[in-house]
Amino acid sequence: MVSIDEVARAAGVSTATVSRALSGRGHVSDPTRARVEAAAKSLGYVVSASASSLASGRTRNIGVLVPFLDRWFFSTVLSGIATALQRRGYDITLYTLTADRSQRREIFETFLRRQRIDGVIAISIELGEEETDLLLELGLPVIAIGGPNAKLATLTVDDLTVARLATDHLIALGHHAIAHIGASPEFDVDFHIPTQRRQGFAQAMADAGLPTRPELYEPADFTIEGGFRAAKQILGRPGAHPTAIFAASDEMAIGALLAARELGYRVPEDLSVIGIDGHELGEFFRLTTVDQFPLGQGERAADAILGELEAPGGRAERSDLPFELIVRGSTSRPQS
Repeated sequence: MVSIDEVARAAGVSTATVSRALSGRGHVSDPTRARVEAAAKSLGYVVSASASSLASGRTRNIGVLVPFLDRWFFSTVLSGIATALQRRGYDITLYTLTADRSQRREIFETFLRRQRIDGVIAISIELGEEETDLLLELGLPVIAIGGPNAKLATLTVDDLTVARLATDHLIALGHHAIAHIGASPEFDVDFHIPTQRRQGFAQAMADAGLPTRPELYEPADFTIEGGFRAAKQILGRPGAHPTAIFAASDEMAIGALLAARELGYRVPEDLSVIGIDGHELGEFFRLTTVDQFPLGQGERAADAILGELEAPGGRAERSDLPFELIVRGSTSRPQS
């Protein structure tokens, strides 16, 4: 094993300078940092995580609470967090929070208290009062992505406004019979995002003097398969005949595109389709969407938690996350 002393001799500096240069803590000039890094690389030296933790009191590890690992949105946010933290020399530890109360309690009362992390990021998880208090008792920085929490620093997307933007786009094109694919009750958890998006849709329709027809609504499960089935249900109903579909997620919108084409609808000539999220497949399917930049959400959360670690006492507050209408080839004016 190569020691820090060998790196110091090779770089012509003290061991304290090597420690500052490789840890990123304390001032080191750029030329000196580069010399130290080159010496460490040539010798194959890697900073010992345990030694660094003992010296600094930091684990250089961030705990991330996430409700799902197999859903595109959450994995993309997680990728943004991991990439940004890795650039700064931090690892992550994942904790999957299910609806099971005993499992959640074990994470908050046991796992998070093992002093293995420097901070916590919660991705789109609605924390109860007790859970929030348990997090705060850790005395660590906490950043929440998702809906509001008065006790925590949060990064939020205004889902009601996002849905209005998507619906207003269809209305501005001249669509009046607009269908909506939302969420089944079992998926309407954690800040009730599907409900907010449905409310945004209904408000935009009402403001335009347009009715929301029950036969033009179908719940699904935020997957491509779910969107496919829901669109088939809507388009197969006698007398429904929507000219556009607003799906509460891009994955369901992609499913709606596939269902429409299977049923012989031309998109966008016969049927316009819009989603929300900014899915990586959106460009391939030429899907019009409201992009909420999930990768950027993760990067901003990582930057926020590191900002609190580097400036203790400077607690972040609520911050609104950006979103943008991206018009592609799945929406147009109705042909008739």
